[in-house]
Amino acid sequence: MIVLLDAEIHTGWLTGVLLNIARGGAEWVLWLLIALSLVSFALFMERLNFLRTVSTDVERIRQTLMKAVPDGIDAALATLKDDNSMQARVIAYGLRDAERGPDAVAELCRGALGMERLRYERGLAVLATIGSNGPFIGLFGTVMGVIMAFDQLRTASAAADTGQSSAVMGAIAEALIATGVGLLVAIPAILFFNILKSRVKGHISTTNLLVDTMIAYLRSESRSNGG
Repeated sequence: MIVLLDAEIHTGWLTGVLLNIARGGAEWVLWLLIALSLVSFALFMERLNFLRTVSTDVERIRQTLMKAVPDGIDAALATLKDDNSMQARVIAYGLRDAERGPDAVAELCRGALGMERLRYERGLAVLATIGSNGPFIGLFGTVMGVIMAFDQLRTASAAADTGQSSAVMGAIAEALIATGVGLLVAIPAILFFNILKSRVKGHISTTNLLVDTMIAYLRSESRSNGG
């Protein structure tokens, strides 16, 4: 009987190493999830503050464009110089080379918009990663805890100790906590990501509208000048 129990408990070297890791429990996974939650919240607040600082009056920029083509581009560039928003920076980038013609300006603005989009979407990939992988990290902690619970159950069975059942149930309960925490981390991260993505999309839409307006005015001015 003793030989049989020893044979059942014996495991390979690699399995034994991984089992020893699992015996440490899932608490470190919980700490990792808490750290990821703090990162997602801090990143969300930083991005919200950034979007607040770069907000601008789109109608003012449109009015500036309406005056820029007939009255002179230098005055318009001076008006947009201190505006750090996506809309103002892209429009100013196109106006600096307005003499190249509407088609060239459209290409320049498209490239500038791509660079501004990177600036506005910085950190969103981190939020998406936390949101999509949080449940899996929690599930990993659950698996680790379940392995520990079954290992305790096996040890109790080998020692014929029926008093270990409460410890086994406690290990399983601890393991399930990791899944719950993983969901609590992932859901806000996805919510933060969607909020920020929606706001960035709004900035991109208004920028595209302003670029189309500028191109239309440049084409109109080119026709009126016989170009």
